[in-house]
Amino acid sequence: MPDPRKISIEDYAYELPADKIALRPLEKRDASRLLVYNNGIILDSYYKDIAANIPPQSLLIFNNSKVINARIKFQKPTGGIIEIFCLEPFDGNEYNIIMNQTGSSTWKCLVGGAGKWKTGILTKQLKINNANLTISVEVVSRMTDSYIVQFRWNPPQFSFADVIEAAGEVPLPPYIKREREISDSSRYQTIYALNEGSVAAPTAGLHFTEDIFDQLASRGIAKEYVTLHIGAGTFKPVKAETMQEHEMHAEWIDVSLQTIKHIRDHDGMIIAVGTTSLRTIETLYWIGVKIILDPSIEFLALKQWDIYEPPMQSNNVDVKDSFDRLISWMEIKKLSRLFLRTQLLIIPGYKFKVAEALITNFHQPRSTLLLLVAAAIGKDWEKIYEHALMHEYRFLSYGDGNLIFLPAGNYEM
Repeated sequence: MPDPRKISIEDYAYELPADKIALRPLEKRDASRLLVYNNGIILDSYYKDIAANIPPQSLLIFNNSKVINARIKFQKPTGGIIEIFCLEPFDGNEYNIIMNQTGSSTWKCLVGGAGKWKTGILTKQLKINNANLTISVEVVSRMTDSYIVQFRWNPPQFSFADVIEAAGEVPLPPYIKREREISDSSRYQTIYALNEGSVAAPTAGLHFTEDIFDQLASRGIAKEYVTLHIGAGTFKPVKAETMQEHEMHAEWIDVSLQTIKHIRDHDGMIIAVGTTSLRTIETLYWIGVKIILDPSIEFLALKQWDIYEPPMQSNNVDVKDSFDRLISWMEIKKLSRLFLRTQLLIIPGYKFKVAEALITNFHQPRSTLLLLVAAAIGKDWEKIYEHALMHEYRFLSYGDGNLIFLPAGNYEM
């Protein structure tokens, strides 16, 4: 494998005109267009027909993370507005625990207008279920790229999920340059969103409808759900010249033992719906490898360069063996769910272990998401994106998508 640290991000740049960026979703989710790529051949289709493009007996992996109203505005006594953008819980507990905290919660946040908020506590008044609620916020400490912010509210019986739902706004991506609309609350959310925690939607899933699910079922195509809570880092462009100088954003995954067993035992094609689902199932493989290399391991996590360095780099562990070991480790520890932090960086040269196809949107130039697509199909990413631009596809979160089948030899099942 070529040294991934030396990959130049300028090799993954393309011209994206502003008028190609979708500012709003189409009226019907499944009316979005779908580019299908298989063995160098491109076909134009629609999401409403996606089931016909997927082999029978496949298994689709969806990310069921739910977007939270992560932007909360507070007004200073002098009238200025301070915007708090919640990135992730500060203490690293499981998200369902954090979202159910009552009385107070501490988060890593971005702060808009921080220079005008030197010290002190800001408050906000609102109602939840006709009950008056007072929220206060205070900076606990400053980090290199963010702040640690403590939220408190009174009366304290409401959960943080209740508070942020009532007080916050949908965190639309920075490239959607318009005011938020009421419809964003539902449309910037998949129909199967369940576990609260993301500050960005798993956009590949935005196009799926109950009608599509019925069509998939009629072809014997199964579904499974994993959770990866998407952070704001997903929009972070690669500003370094080479990947060696870029720090991949870390995110939390949460996967049930039952789902891990289903993935291991499935005989048909495994298709990731979205880059987050793909990174999750590939992470599961590498965590199994970590356990094989160190059976006494207690703390599980995957760092950015782990898989590109010895001893993981040279491993030849079979996918089933890796999943077997992961399942055994969880059963010994009596864990029904796996909750850990992944910083998995998938870039050209990576050999996919679990996923054999990917459903995804069209991504920003010079992004780690575009590098992931290039890892799957090599230089043909340029062919796909050129076709999409020439044929009026809509780009980014609210735009169209593509179904990419990995070439034989680029995955190891």
